[in-house]
Amino acid sequence: MSQRINVLFILPSLTSGGAERVISFIANNLNRTKFNTTLMIIGVKKETVYDISNVDVIYLGKKRVLLGFVKLFKFIFKNKPNVVVSCMTHVNILTSAVLFFFPTIKLIIRESNIKSVTKIYNSYNQNIFNQLTKLAVFRSHKIVCQSNDMASELVSEYKAAKKKTVIINNPIQEGFDIVNRKALNTVPKYITIGRLHKEKGYKRILQILAKLDFEFNYLIIGNGSEKENLLEIIKSHNLENKVDFIDNTSEVAQYLKESNLFLQGSYAEGFPNALLESCACGTPVVAFDVLGGTKEIVENNVNGYLVKDENEFLKRLKEIQNNNPFNFEKVSESVYKKFASNTVLNQYESLIINTLQD
Repeated sequence: MSQRINVLFILPSLTSGGAERVISFIANNLNRTKFNTTLMIIGVKKETVYDISNVDVIYLGKKRVLLGFVKLFKFIFKNKPNVVVSCMTHVNILTSAVLFFFPTIKLIIRESNIKSVTKIYNSYNQNIFNQLTKLAVFRSHKIVCQSNDMASELVSEYKAAKKKTVIINNPIQEGFDIVNRKALNTVPKYITIGRLHKEKGYKRILQILAKLDFEFNYLIIGNGSEKENLLEIIKSHNLENKVDFIDNTSEVAQYLKESNLFLQGSYAEGFPNALLESCACGTPVVAFDVLGGTKEIVENNVNGYLVKDENEFLKRLKEIQNNNPFNFEKVSESVYKKFASNTVLNQYESLIINTLQD
Protein backbone atom coordinates (compact mmCIF):
# COMPACT_ATOMS: atom_id res chain seq x y z
CA MET A 1 0.00 0.00 0.00
CA SER A 2 1.74 3.14 -1.25
CA GLN A 3 -0.32 5.69 0.67
CA ARG A 4 -2.04 5.60 4.00
CA ILE A 5 -5.83 5.50 3.95
CA ASN A 6 -7.46 8.53 5.56
CA VAL A 7 -10.25 7.34 7.84
CA LEU A 8 -12.70 9.57 9.71
CA PHE A 9 -14.52 7.99 12.66
CA ILE A 10 -17.63 9.81 13.93
CA LEU A 11 -19.31 9.45 17.34
CA PRO A 12 -21.97 11.52 19.13
CA SER A 13 -19.92 11.81 22.34
CA LEU A 14 -17.14 10.26 24.39
CA THR A 15 -18.83 10.35 27.77
CA SER A 16 -19.97 6.74 28.19
CA GLY A 17 -21.40 3.76 26.39
CA GLY A 18 -20.29 0.57 24.71
CA ALA A 19 -20.27 2.02 21.21
CA GLU A 20 -18.09 4.92 22.29
CA ARG A 21 -15.69 2.54 24.00
CA VAL A 22 -15.33 0.29 20.95
CA ILE A 23 -15.02 2.94 18.25
CA SER A 24 -12.58 5.08 20.23
CA PHE A 25 -10.49 1.92 20.74
CA ILE A 26 -10.52 1.07 17.02
CA ALA A 27 -9.67 4.64 16.00
CA ASN A 28 -6.87 4.78 18.55
CA ASN A 29 -5.30 1.45 17.58
CA LEU A 30 -5.50 0.98 13.82
CA ASN A 31 -2.15 0.25 12.16
CA ARG A 32 -0.53 3.66 11.61
CA THR A 33 1.54 2.39 8.69
CA LYS A 34 -1.70 1.74 6.79
CA PHE A 35 -4.15 4.29 8.17
CA ASN A 36 -4.27 7.95 9.08
CA THR A 37 -7.17 8.26 11.53
CA THR A 38 -9.24 11.12 12.89
CA LEU A 39 -11.96 10.81 15.53
CA MET A 40 -14.76 13.37 15.30
CA ILE A 41 -17.11 13.95 18.24
CA ILE A 42 -20.36 15.76 17.41
CA GLY A 43 -20.88 16.87 21.01
CA VAL A 44 -18.95 19.13 23.35
CA LYS A 45 -15.60 18.25 24.86
CA LYS A 46 -15.83 16.53 28.23
CA GLU A 47 -13.67 14.31 30.38
CA THR A 48 -13.52 10.76 29.05
CA VAL A 49 -12.42 7.45 30.53
CA TYR A 50 -11.34 6.16 27.11
CA ASP A 51 -7.79 6.17 25.76
CA ILE A 52 -7.60 8.52 22.76
CA SER A 53 -3.92 9.38 23.09
CA ASN A 54 -2.98 7.99 19.67
CA VAL A 55 -5.63 9.62 17.49
CA ASP A 56 -6.45 13.19 16.46
CA VAL A 57 -9.77 14.17 18.08
CA ILE A 58 -12.04 16.95 16.82
CA TYR A 59 -15.09 18.22 18.74
CA LEU A 60 -17.89 19.97 16.86
CA GLY A 61 -19.40 21.27 20.10
CA LYS A 62 -23.03 20.59 19.20
CA LYS A 63 -25.65 19.65 21.80
CA ARG A 64 -27.72 17.76 19.21
CA VAL A 65 -26.32 15.49 16.52
CA LEU A 66 -28.33 16.84 13.60
CA LEU A 67 -27.05 20.37 14.29
CA GLY A 68 -23.61 19.24 13.21
CA PHE A 69 -24.45 19.16 9.48
CA VAL A 70 -22.65 22.35 8.42
CA LYS A 71 -19.46 21.74 10.40
CA LEU A 72 -19.27 18.13 9.25
CA PHE A 73 -19.84 19.19 5.63
CA LYS A 74 -17.04 21.79 5.86
CA PHE A 75 -14.63 19.31 7.44
CA ILE A 76 -15.22 16.67 4.78
CA PHE A 77 -15.05 19.23 1.97
CA LYS A 78 -11.66 20.41 3.26
CA ASN A 79 -10.09 17.09 4.27
CA LYS A 80 -11.76 14.59 1.92
CA PRO A 81 -11.23 11.35 3.87
CA ASN A 82 -11.16 8.13 1.88
CA VAL A 83 -13.50 6.31 4.25
CA VAL A 84 -15.93 7.52 6.91
CA VAL A 85 -16.92 5.17 9.74
CA SER A 86 -20.07 6.42 11.45
CA CYS A 87 -21.53 4.94 14.61
CA MET A 88 -25.01 5.05 16.16
CA THR A 89 -28.22 5.73 14.27
CA HIS A 90 -28.55 9.51 14.70
CA VAL A 91 -24.96 9.97 13.57
CA ASN A 92 -25.45 7.56 10.68
CA ILE A 93 -28.42 9.60 9.45
CA LEU A 94 -26.41 12.83 9.62
CA THR A 95 -23.33 11.36 7.96
CA SER A 96 -25.24 9.73 5.12
CA ALA A 97 -26.95 13.07 4.40
CA VAL A 98 -23.64 14.94 4.28
CA LEU A 99 -21.95 12.30 2.11
CA PHE A 100 -24.73 12.61 -0.47
CA PHE A 101 -22.64 15.56 -1.70
CA PHE A 102 -19.42 13.48 -1.74
CA PRO A 103 -20.27 10.35 -3.74
CA THR A 104 -16.67 9.12 -4.04
CA ILE A 105 -16.18 8.83 -0.27
CA LYS A 106 -16.96 5.39 1.14
CA LEU A 107 -19.34 5.16 4.10
CA ILE A 108 -19.29 2.40 6.69
CA ILE A 109 -22.02 2.63 9.32
CA ARG A 110 -22.06 0.72 12.57
CA GLU A 111 -25.28 -0.06 14.37
CA SER A 112 -25.29 -0.61 18.11
CA ASN A 113 -28.79 -1.72 19.10
CA ILE A 114 -31.61 -4.11 18.37
CA LYS A 115 -34.05 -1.50 17.11
CA SER A 116 -37.22 -3.54 17.44
CA VAL A 117 -36.75 -3.50 21.22
CA THR A 118 -35.07 -0.14 21.88
CA LYS A 119 -37.72 1.78 19.92
CA ILE A 120 -40.27 0.75 22.56
CA TYR A 121 -38.42 2.90 25.09
CA ASN A 122 -37.87 5.98 22.89
CA SER A 123 -40.28 8.88 22.47
CA TYR A 124 -39.28 10.31 19.08
CA ASN A 125 -41.42 9.90 15.94
CA GLN A 126 -40.79 6.33 14.87
CA ASN A 127 -42.13 6.63 11.32
CA ILE A 128 -39.84 9.51 10.38
CA PHE A 129 -36.90 7.97 12.22
CA ASN A 130 -37.37 4.59 10.53
CA GLN A 131 -37.47 6.17 7.09
CA LEU A 132 -34.31 8.15 7.78
CA THR A 133 -32.64 4.99 9.08
CA LYS A 134 -33.56 3.13 5.91
CA LEU A 135 -32.06 5.96 3.88
CA ALA A 136 -28.81 5.79 5.85
CA VAL A 137 -28.71 2.03 5.36
CA PHE A 138 -29.29 2.46 1.62
CA ARG A 139 -26.60 5.15 1.30
CA SER A 140 -23.95 3.13 3.15
CA HIS A 141 -21.39 0.91 1.45
CA LYS A 142 -20.99 -1.47 4.39
CA ILE A 143 -22.84 -1.99 7.69
CA VAL A 144 -21.05 -3.35 10.73
CA CYS A 145 -23.28 -5.48 12.95
CA GLN A 146 -22.11 -6.88 16.26
CA SER A 147 -24.36 -9.92 16.23
CA ASN A 148 -26.28 -12.22 13.91
CA ASP A 149 -29.62 -11.00 15.28
CA MET A 150 -28.71 -7.41 14.47
CA ALA A 151 -27.74 -8.28 10.91
CA SER A 152 -30.96 -10.24 10.39
CA GLU A 153 -33.08 -7.35 11.65
CA LEU A 154 -31.37 -4.81 9.38
CA VAL A 155 -32.00 -7.04 6.37
CA SER A 156 -35.63 -7.85 7.20
CA GLU A 157 -36.83 -4.57 8.73
CA TYR A 158 -34.60 -1.92 7.16
CA LYS A 159 -34.07 -3.50 3.73
CA ALA A 160 -30.29 -3.66 4.03
CA ALA A 161 -28.66 -5.63 1.24
CA LYS A 162 -27.32 -8.79 2.84
CA LYS A 163 -23.98 -8.39 1.03
CA LYS A 164 -23.51 -5.04 2.80
CA THR A 165 -23.72 -6.47 6.30
CA VAL A 166 -20.53 -7.53 8.04
CA ILE A 167 -20.57 -9.12 11.48
CA ILE A 168 -17.70 -7.94 13.66
CA ASN A 169 -17.98 -8.59 17.38
CA ASN A 170 -16.63 -6.16 19.93
CA PRO A 171 -13.09 -6.59 21.30
CA ILE A 172 -11.80 -7.27 24.78
CA GLN A 173 -9.63 -4.32 25.68
CA GLU A 174 -6.45 -4.04 27.71
CA GLY A 175 -6.79 -4.49 31.46
CA PHE A 176 -9.75 -6.87 31.38
CA ASP A 177 -8.03 -10.06 32.50
CA ILE A 178 -7.53 -12.23 35.56
CA VAL A 179 -4.40 -10.45 36.79
CA ASN A 180 -4.90 -9.55 40.48
CA ARG A 181 -8.18 -11.43 40.48
CA LYS A 182 -9.77 -11.33 43.94
CA ALA A 183 -10.90 -14.38 45.91
CA LEU A 184 -14.66 -14.93 45.94
CA ASN A 185 -16.63 -13.15 48.63
CA THR A 186 -18.59 -15.19 51.17
CA VAL A 187 -21.30 -12.54 51.01
CA PRO A 188 -21.68 -12.40 47.22
CA LYS A 189 -20.98 -9.19 45.36
CA TYR A 190 -23.14 -8.71 42.28
CA ILE A 191 -22.44 -6.08 39.66
CA THR A 192 -24.11 -4.51 36.62
CA ILE A 193 -22.52 -1.89 34.36
CA GLY A 194 -24.46 0.18 31.85
CA ARG A 195 -26.68 3.15 31.12
CA LEU A 196 -29.53 3.62 33.58
CA HIS A 197 -32.31 3.26 31.00
CA LYS A 198 -35.49 1.19 31.04
CA GLU A 199 -34.38 -1.20 28.31
CA LYS A 200 -31.44 -2.28 30.49
CA GLY A 201 -33.84 -4.08 32.82
CA TYR A 202 -32.54 -2.87 36.19
CA LYS A 203 -36.05 -2.93 37.59
CA ARG A 204 -36.46 -6.65 37.09
CA ILE A 205 -33.02 -7.37 38.52
CA LEU A 206 -33.88 -5.46 41.69
CA GLN A 207 -37.20 -7.29 41.99
CA ILE A 208 -35.37 -10.61 41.69
CA LEU A 209 -32.75 -9.66 44.26
CA ALA A 210 -35.48 -8.67 46.71
CA LYS A 211 -36.54 -12.34 46.78
CA LEU A 212 -33.15 -13.71 47.84
CA ASP A 213 -33.01 -15.30 51.29
CA PHE A 214 -29.29 -14.64 51.85
CA GLU A 215 -27.12 -11.56 52.26
CA PHE A 216 -25.59 -9.90 49.20
CA ASN A 217 -24.24 -6.61 47.89
CA TYR A 218 -25.14 -5.20 44.49
CA LEU A 219 -23.17 -2.49 42.69
CA ILE A 220 -24.54 -0.57 39.70
CA ILE A 221 -22.03 1.44 37.65
CA GLY A 222 -23.49 3.97 35.24
CA ASN A 223 -25.50 7.13 34.71
CA GLY A 224 -28.88 7.79 33.17
CA SER A 225 -32.44 9.01 33.35
CA GLU A 226 -33.76 6.03 35.34
CA LYS A 227 -31.73 6.57 38.49
CA GLU A 228 -34.48 8.25 40.53
CA ASN A 229 -36.98 5.54 39.59
CA LEU A 230 -34.49 2.85 40.56
CA LEU A 231 -33.89 4.51 43.92
CA GLU A 232 -37.65 4.37 44.56
CA ILE A 233 -37.72 0.66 43.70
CA ILE A 234 -34.77 0.03 46.00
CA LYS A 235 -36.56 1.84 48.82
CA SER A 236 -39.83 -0.01 48.26
CA HIS A 237 -38.04 -3.37 48.55
CA ASN A 238 -35.92 -2.35 51.55
CA LEU A 239 -32.68 -2.78 49.63
CA GLU A 240 -31.05 0.53 50.63
CA ASN A 241 -28.28 -1.21 52.59
CA LYS A 242 -27.55 -3.71 49.83
CA VAL A 243 -27.44 -1.65 46.62
CA ASP A 244 -24.91 1.03 45.71
CA PHE A 245 -24.44 3.27 42.66
CA ILE A 246 -21.28 4.82 41.30
CA ASP A 247 -20.81 6.95 38.20
CA ASN A 248 -18.93 5.85 35.10
CA THR A 249 -15.34 5.12 36.02
CA SER A 250 -12.05 4.06 34.48
CA GLU A 251 -11.71 1.43 37.25
CA VAL A 252 -14.32 -0.93 35.79
CA ALA A 253 -11.93 -3.88 35.51
CA GLN A 254 -11.02 -3.73 39.18
CA TYR A 255 -14.68 -3.67 40.25
CA LEU A 256 -15.36 -6.68 38.02
CA LYS A 257 -12.46 -8.62 39.52
CA GLU A 258 -13.88 -8.00 43.00
CA SER A 259 -17.34 -9.35 42.08
CA ASN A 260 -18.85 -12.82 42.25
CA LEU A 261 -21.36 -12.41 39.44
CA PHE A 262 -22.32 -9.99 36.68
CA LEU A 263 -26.10 -9.58 36.31
CA GLN A 264 -27.67 -8.48 33.03
CA GLY A 265 -31.37 -7.63 32.90
CA SER A 266 -31.49 -6.11 29.40
CA TYR A 267 -34.43 -6.71 27.06
CA ALA A 268 -32.02 -6.65 24.09
CA GLU A 269 -28.30 -6.05 23.58
CA GLY A 270 -26.50 -5.36 20.32
CA PHE A 271 -23.33 -6.82 21.81
CA PRO A 272 -22.91 -6.31 25.57
CA ASN A 273 -19.42 -4.96 26.21
CA ALA A 274 -19.68 -4.95 29.98
CA LEU A 275 -20.80 -8.58 30.04
CA LEU A 276 -17.90 -9.52 27.75
CA GLU A 277 -15.45 -7.64 29.96
CA SER A 278 -16.83 -9.37 33.05
CA CYS A 279 -16.10 -12.77 31.55
CA ALA A 280 -12.63 -11.58 30.50
CA CYS A 281 -11.96 -10.75 34.16
CA GLY A 282 -13.10 -14.23 35.21
CA THR A 283 -16.44 -13.10 36.63
CA PRO A 284 -19.29 -15.32 35.38
CA VAL A 285 -22.65 -13.89 34.33
CA VAL A 286 -26.36 -14.51 34.63
CA ALA A 287 -28.29 -12.88 31.79
CA PHE A 288 -31.66 -13.09 30.09
CA ASP A 289 -31.66 -14.87 26.73
CA VAL A 290 -32.67 -11.93 24.55
CA LEU A 291 -32.18 -10.68 21.01
CA GLY A 292 -28.64 -9.63 20.19
CA GLY A 293 -25.13 -10.74 20.99
CA THR A 294 -25.54 -11.99 24.56
CA LYS A 295 -25.99 -15.59 23.44
CA GLU A 296 -22.87 -15.31 21.29
CA ILE A 297 -20.83 -14.69 24.46
CA VAL A 298 -22.48 -16.71 27.21
CA GLU A 299 -21.86 -20.47 27.28
CA ASN A 300 -24.05 -22.23 29.81
CA ASN A 301 -22.06 -23.92 32.59
CA VAL A 302 -18.80 -22.45 31.21
CA ASN A 303 -18.94 -18.69 31.82
CA GLY A 304 -22.46 -18.20 33.09
CA TYR A 305 -26.11 -18.90 32.42
CA LEU A 306 -28.71 -17.66 29.97
CA VAL A 307 -32.17 -17.67 31.52
CA LYS A 308 -35.64 -17.42 30.02
CA ASP A 309 -37.47 -15.59 32.83
CA GLU A 310 -37.25 -14.05 36.30
CA ASN A 311 -37.92 -17.35 38.08
CA GLU A 312 -35.01 -19.06 36.37
CA PHE A 313 -32.79 -16.04 37.07
CA LEU A 314 -33.59 -16.31 40.78
CA LYS A 315 -33.04 -20.08 40.70
CA ARG A 316 -29.58 -19.68 39.17
CA LEU A 317 -28.53 -17.10 41.75
CA LYS A 318 -29.46 -19.50 44.54
CA GLU A 319 -27.72 -22.44 42.88
CA ILE A 320 -24.50 -20.51 42.40
CA GLN A 321 -24.56 -19.33 45.99
CA ASN A 322 -24.93 -22.91 47.25
CA ASN A 323 -22.43 -24.47 44.85
CA ASN A 324 -20.45 -22.23 42.49
CA PRO A 325 -19.49 -24.33 39.44
CA PHE A 326 -17.33 -21.72 37.72
CA ASN A 327 -13.56 -21.51 37.42
CA PHE A 328 -12.41 -17.94 36.81
CA GLU A 329 -9.57 -19.03 34.49
CA LYS A 330 -11.96 -21.01 32.27
CA VAL A 331 -14.46 -18.14 32.29
CA SER A 332 -11.76 -15.80 30.98
CA GLU A 333 -10.44 -18.29 28.41
CA SER A 334 -13.95 -18.78 27.00
CA VAL A 335 -14.06 -15.22 25.66
CA TYR A 336 -10.41 -14.53 24.93
CA LYS A 337 -10.34 -17.33 22.38
CA LYS A 338 -13.06 -15.54 20.36
CA PHE A 339 -12.90 -11.82 21.08
CA ALA A 340 -9.22 -10.85 21.44
CA SER A 341 -8.59 -7.22 20.47
CA ASN A 342 -6.05 -8.02 17.73
CA THR A 343 -8.58 -10.24 15.98
CA VAL A 344 -11.20 -7.49 15.92
CA LEU A 345 -8.71 -4.80 14.87
CA ASN A 346 -7.62 -6.95 11.93
CA GLN A 347 -11.26 -7.39 10.92
CA TYR A 348 -11.83 -3.62 10.89
CA GLU A 349 -8.63 -3.02 8.93
CA SER A 350 -9.64 -5.57 6.31
CA LEU A 351 -13.14 -4.12 6.12
CA ILE A 352 -11.86 -0.58 5.50
CA ILE A 353 -9.39 -1.72 2.82
CA ASN A 354 -11.94 -3.92 1.06
CA THR A 355 -14.63 -1.22 1.16
CA LEU A 356 -12.27 1.27 -0.44
CA GLN A 357 -11.37 -1.21 -3.18
CA ASP A 358 -14.97 -2.18 -4.02
